[in-house]
Amino acid sequence: MNPTDATRTLALYSSRDGQTRLIVSTIRDQLVEAGLECELRDLHAEEVPAPDDYCAVLIGASIRYGKFDPRLARYAERHREALNARPSAFVAVNLTARKAQKRTPETNAYTRKFLAASPWRPELCEVVAGALRYPRYRLVDRLMIQLIMRMTGGETDASKEFEYTDWAQVEGFAARFASRIHERLER
Repeated sequence: MNPTDATRTLALYSSRDGQTRLIVSTIRDQLVEAGLECELRDLHAEEVPAPDDYCAVLIGASIRYGKFDPRLARYAERHREALNARPSAFVAVNLTARKAQKRTPETNAYTRKFLAASPWRPELCEVVAGALRYPRYRLVDRLMIQLIMRMTGGETDASKEFEYTDWAQVEGFAARFASRIHERLER
């Protein structure tokens, strides 16, 4: 890492319908307010930067049909050493987290499973509820998600959008990550 990159942070997102991008973008904005340079990038882009030129890395990823996009696992595998050598954070976004008891890495099955299988060990991990965007979904997706929501006691009105994201939780996480980065930089 170049000395000029000392406060440069990479914020990657894997988003299906835009909520995860919005969450990671909100965290990025707070990191910038905390005096860090922060670059927002899509994990689905053709060229995704390696963590090597950054002092810290944040990755936010969403669940669809019980799985994170496979690009997340490939990125974590390919860059495990660099990710584990600097402050890093993971934000798992899913609808299960709309229930308070499913909002920790230990109680959220998707997050727990990913972290157990991944060589990446983020210093901080947060599970955040996403959003239901029924009117934006293709018919098949809308029907499948309605079925899942019916089975789990969620909203099923396909004419509406439902946002479950707790923005105070997101802001608190961003503050903790900024603090962790600054602590590491001061060493």
